[in-house]
Formats: sequence, C-alpha cells, structure tokens
Amino acid sequence: MKVNFYVTCIGDALKANMARDSVLLLEQLGCEVLFPERQGCCGQPALNSGYVNDAKPAMKSLISAFEGNDYPIVSPAGSCTYAIKSYPTHLADEPEWAARAQAVADRMQDLTSFIVHQLGVVNVGARLPGKAVYHPSCSLFRKLGVKDEPIALLNNVEGLELLPIVNQETCCGFGGTFSVKMSEISGEMVKEKVQHIMDVEPDYLIGADTSCLINISGRLTREKRPVKVMHIAEVLMSR
Repeated sequence: MKVNFYVTCIGDALKANMARDSVLLLEQLGCEVLFPERQGCCGQPALNSGYVNDAKPAMKSLISAFEGNDYPIVSPAGSCTYAIKSYPTHLADEPEWAARAQAVADRMQDLTSFIVHQLGVVNVGARLPGKAVYHPSCSLFRKLGVKDEPIALLNNVEGLELLPIVNQETCCGFGGTFSVKMSEISGEMVKEKVQHIMDVEPDYLIGADTSCLINISGRLTREKRPVKVMHIAEVLMSR
C-alpha cells in the first residue's frame, strides 16, 4: 500500500526520531512511503492563536502538496492531524478551497489508527522490556477520538507493562499557545502530571504526540527524573 507521510514541524531530537521510526515502521508493515516535498507547516500555531487569515497561505500550500495522488496521508502527530482535518471549517468562505481541503482532510489518519484499522495490525513484533506510562494527548483522545488504538499496539509489545496513573487522561498543560499565554497554570499542570507519573516509578513515558512529550519531558528533565521519553513509533520499532 502506498501512503503519504506528513510530519509535524515541532523540531528537536524527539521529532527527528519520531519521523524516522514512523517511516521505518510503515515500511516494515509493507507500505511504500511517499513524502511530498512541497509540504510545510500545517499552520496550527497561527490557527490556535486565532490568526486564521494569516494561516491560509500555509493551509493552501499544504493542500496543494497532497493533491498529487489519492493515497492515505499518515501523520504521527495528533495535533497536526486535527489541524489539517479542521481546514474545511477555516476555509468555509472559499467554497472551492473548502472542497479541496475536505478531500485532503478525509485522507488524513493518525499513525496508530492507520496501523490498527487500515492495515489491520495490532502486533508489530516489537520488544521493549520494562514498565511504562502512556499519556493520551488531548488532540488524539479528545479531538480525534483515538483512545484504544495506541493501547492495543502497546499491549502487544513484548516485555512492556503499562501502568495506570491518577488522572491519566488529564491534560499535561501544553495546549499549544496555552503554555505561553497561561504559563503559570500550564507549569502547575505539567508538574502535577509528572508527580502522578513518578508515583508509579516507570522506566518509560510513552505518547503519540510530540508536543505533549516535549512538554512533559522538559519537566522530567528539570526534576532530574530517570524516565526515558519515547514516541510510540520508537517503541514499536524497538527489538
């Protein structure tokens, strides 16, 4: 199966590993991965801040980049996936672009949803001994309804034990621009999240959205906590 790959623009080593491992994982599962070179930022930062008109050039550029074929578009970043799926609403005053946006949005899929529902796979042959906490990002869990798919994949990782924590589904406090506009509240939220994580003393913190992982990882690092932060794609490529 041929698939298009879209990767978030949030940049750090975690994102680089996420992109690499996502592509390798898809290839391992028999996909031919295409990477439209014209793709760029989905415009999420501007959209989250209310600057819809300023985001439109980026939105239209991305739509054009993915119109070259009809293959699924897979992204390992829930927040970007949701942002692209919201394009038709933001372009509603331009019917032609709204229709083109809808065609692209309909092909957008989260990585874990694509693997479980499109490929019909829940066991990718991964092995990672240890204990882990999975953090469900708000973009995946609340906005896209992706809840069971990451858990199904992680439950089939040999040697990995998933640990429940208090208020597991509570936001980590990142929320895109929220962490900037409401930094003090955001800081307290991630502090509480880390406390709940450390209560069960895991080896790993796993997530399927880099923005949340970067936020929680920053707090873990500041507190000098010995927990390895991993995107689910990296976990599923572990052997």
